[in-house]
Amino acid sequence: MEPGAAGAVGTRLASTLLVPLVKRLFVQDEPGAGLVAEPVRISALVSFRGEQRALGEAQLGKLTTELVRRACRDVPPAERPVPEDEERAVAFALTRTLLALGDVGMEDVQAVRLGHREFARVLRAGAPRAERGLSADATRLYGSLLDTACLHVLHFFTRRSTFVARSLVEQSRELDGLVRTLDVLVARVPAQDAADVRFERRYADFLVGKHGTLTIHGLDLRQRREWPLDTAYLTLEATERTPQPPAGPPAGNGAPPGVAPHTTTLPADRVLVDHERVLLRGDAGSGKTTLVQWLAVSTARQDAAPGTAHLLGRVPFVLPLRTLTRGGARLPVPADFLAATSCPVAGAQPPGWAERVLDAGRALLLVDGVDEVPAEERDRTRRWLRDLVTAFPGNLWLVTSRPSAVTDDWLDAAGFAELSLAPMSRTDVAAFVHRWHHAAGAEPALGEALLTAVRGQQDLARLAVNPLMCGLICALHRERRGFLPRGRKALYDAALSMLLERRDRERGDIHHPDGADLDEESQVELLQKLAYWLIRNGRAELDRSDAVELLARVLPAMPQVAARGSAADVLQHLLVRSGVLREPAPDTVDFVHRTFQDYLGAREAVEERDIDLLVRHAHLDQWEDVLRMAVAHARPDERARLLGTLVERGDREPDHRTRLHVLAAACLEHATKLDPAVRAGVERRTAALVPPRGLDEAKALARIGPAVLELLPGPGELTVAEAVDVVHTAAQVGGDAALPVLLRFRDHAYDGVARQLGGHWDRFDTETYAREVLAHLTDRPNAFLTARSNEELDRLRALGGAVSVAVHGEFTPDRIASALDPDALAELRLAKNPLLTDLGFLSAYSSLHSLDLADCPAVTDLSPLEDTHVTHLTLRDMAGLRDLRGAAALTRLRYLGLSRDVHWPGAAALPRTAPLSHLQLPRHGSELEGLELLPSLTYLGLWDLTVPPRVSDWAAVAAHPGLRELALRPTDVLDLAAARLPMPRLSRLYLLVDDEECDLAAVTALFPGLVHVALNRAGYADLAPLVELDSLESVFVSARQVENAHRLPPYVDLTHLTVR
Repeated sequence: MEPGAAGAVGTRLASTLLVPLVKRLFVQDEPGAGLVAEPVRISALVSFRGEQRALGEAQLGKLTTELVRRACRDVPPAERPVPEDEERAVAFALTRTLLALGDVGMEDVQAVRLGHREFARVLRAGAPRAERGLSADATRLYGSLLDTACLHVLHFFTRRSTFVARSLVEQSRELDGLVRTLDVLVARVPAQDAADVRFERRYADFLVGKHGTLTIHGLDLRQRREWPLDTAYLTLEATERTPQPPAGPPAGNGAPPGVAPHTTTLPADRVLVDHERVLLRGDAGSGKTTLVQWLAVSTARQDAAPGTAHLLGRVPFVLPLRTLTRGGARLPVPADFLAATSCPVAGAQPPGWAERVLDAGRALLLVDGVDEVPAEERDRTRRWLRDLVTAFPGNLWLVTSRPSAVTDDWLDAAGFAELSLAPMSRTDVAAFVHRWHHAAGAEPALGEALLTAVRGQQDLARLAVNPLMCGLICALHRERRGFLPRGRKALYDAALSMLLERRDRERGDIHHPDGADLDEESQVELLQKLAYWLIRNGRAELDRSDAVELLARVLPAMPQVAARGSAADVLQHLLVRSGVLREPAPDTVDFVHRTFQDYLGAREAVEERDIDLLVRHAHLDQWEDVLRMAVAHARPDERARLLGTLVERGDREPDHRTRLHVLAAACLEHATKLDPAVRAGVERRTAALVPPRGLDEAKALARIGPAVLELLPGPGELTVAEAVDVVHTAAQVGGDAALPVLLRFRDHAYDGVARQLGGHWDRFDTETYAREVLAHLTDRPNAFLTARSNEELDRLRALGGAVSVAVHGEFTPDRIASALDPDALAELRLAKNPLLTDLGFLSAYSSLHSLDLADCPAVTDLSPLEDTHVTHLTLRDMAGLRDLRGAAALTRLRYLGLSRDVHWPGAAALPRTAPLSHLQLPRHGSELEGLELLPSLTYLGLWDLTVPPRVSDWAAVAAHPGLRELALRPTDVLDLAAARLPMPRLSRLYLLVDDEECDLAAVTALFPGLVHVALNRAGYADLAPLVELDSLESVFVSARQVENAHRLPPYVDLTHLTVR
């Protein structure tokens, strides 16, 4: 059949045939159906879902069979679209695709806006296997019939009685969104001259073109290596350590509420929503640079997507430090930002433009790779950052680094919040694998087979923790037809083999225009020389001339390579053919990823027997992976010497002891053969680091791998805080080996332990973890059994109902409801769900009293909660919820916690008759006048404030007659003292010190009636002033150093948590 014939067939189909089919697909309006305010999901309209199905799959098959038969009838034999024996296959494909209507998450209004052809593409994506096996002619007929059917489906939507009303509502919302967007732009973007406007448009186009594609280093070069960023970008999570805001009375064990550090998670691309300045840590290959690209492109496009209001009107500057510090160059001032990064439009920059952007607070500064700056130059880099922040306040900053490159407080003085990229979850890995195989044009079944292997093989699952490693695993799995090497070294060996030799050989690429033709072993020898030079010199790049000179020194010892060309020819071959080396700028050479550099450099270090040099540098973050790979490359005697010398250095140097001993323990997994005495010495020193103190130490121990599990103590030997950290360590290791450790904590009484157990389901086999762990937590409050996949949702309901549940990810309300028990559910957290629009489905849960919503940007109204029994409500990152719309209807509310991207309109937006006793305010929640409208208020949390309240706001706080508990920062205490606003009725004070100076004398003067004081994350705390508090009963301090604790009266209960 000619390609145009299928379209003609679709055009000839009469409405008399398609209209009845479409009507049968959807439920009919009830008599008297009226106007509704909310859009309707297509999945709720289909007639073949739900308890009362009006159309079965078999009946739909009959309709599509008739449709195909009629399409092929009454045409001359020469024009018949498909042979008669293919009609049934087309009808089956059409049936499977139309059944995908039941899974479409969009609303009818959105579908109509897409148009029928784009809507047909949505349905085809929802049933990717439907057309498998069709011939070319059959595929064309199937596509034509589907397009035509979708045209009639959309026409059907527009004729429903409620469609016009919903369209008007949708348009009103869009107009409201546009107005808000314009308000942001007017406030953020000053009047500009025409030259600035033209240049910004040109610069934005360049950024989109440069950063709008992503190189996937694992993708075999027989396929395309560049992915569109929109397709390739995978939203990962970032974690932030914060004290948990108090949410109620003290726990039964007497510990004050909210003083323990708490890890919160948020989408990595939203880290700048709640923070103006962020230092983001992440391991090699974890996606730091990809996140920088995504933020740059999103800002350059200015498309006002949900959750990106903070990027509107801003101008991104991508500043890779490896480029800026090349050759010891001076770090640039704003006028030189573009030239220093070799931006080709730098010459067209209007004079003073960059300074005008930063002066207006419109810049988004993306400073990538502190770890790629030589250690001796990092102080200079920090001074440069501090000077820029001081000179140009009000801009957004994201600085990235490997975790151990800088100290925890490296940018604290400049006001940077510190977050870390989390390892990929099982759900993230599944999404990546599916996208990779789609981009590579690989069979979906191959991807499913790989996921089965990752879930079933613990060593493989431990490697698949970041996008780089996942990409390599995908490529090797496909290349080796399902066989994968075990262990990191074997994986890198296989990846290099694929990149250096097998790719060209299997492509038949025998002609080398650069003049050289090198085998795999020769290329590795040469590459490792370059890699080790970079490592020894603390550089990420080297000049081309230096690279040529390094290779020239080696060539006399490699006559077979020297015979094929000069050192310059050999370097050119490595740049063009190896897939490992590249030229990021003219006359500059680097490795495509730091991981390859470390792997190859470690091999060279071992061959040069530079054991002492490796150990001398082991405390530096840039050498950490080099040490690990050196142990893998080394022979047994070299390995024993390396590890023995490493732990001995840790014994001698207390400042580096923890880091060196943990590194030695982490190296054991690469030591396939090792002197038993050396192994025992490493394990003995590791045991001294257990139990970990804090989640950061827990994560560091988890990186050692399964070997650390045997060292973890049981619950009877631990405090509650230590129990949380031990469980977190085991859960981060994950897999079958970690399960016995967690089983010992299954019945632990502390809620924090239960939350750790409930929150790590995705790191274990779904069925086993549900049966062995979660089944014992279903009746535990605050456990939050967390489901992130359809498989976990299905198993959750099979557990028989849980009291405390969290659902993370893109699920429709119907899908969420299918996993929840209406009679049992009491606490629910819904997170990272752009599909959630209406909360009305929660009215079916009569026992639900606590609801936590995080990053659900399509929720715009809280009033549906009026019909629920929710008394505790927490909102985080709710970009679509303006002015707390609908909150005034929640008359049962007792607790309201607001944080991150949640707008605080003031107390007038809250229900005056509600028994609201606890209120936690977000960063911009400094509008405190009107608190008298909340007479039941006893607790007010102001830890998150970044905008200081006015004196009138503090006066409203001090005047509130019922307020008994406050969560403040030290600067708030100083503001209250300056305003002379004592609060003698206050009984409990929670201070988030964060290493600031804290004037406890002012505390005792302002709050003479205090019964309890908590000092969180203090560097130094002198408790002497607290002696003046006659009513004091208890003190909690988390600090590195405490003075004068002995001066407190003996009846005061003191809890001191030492911070390392």
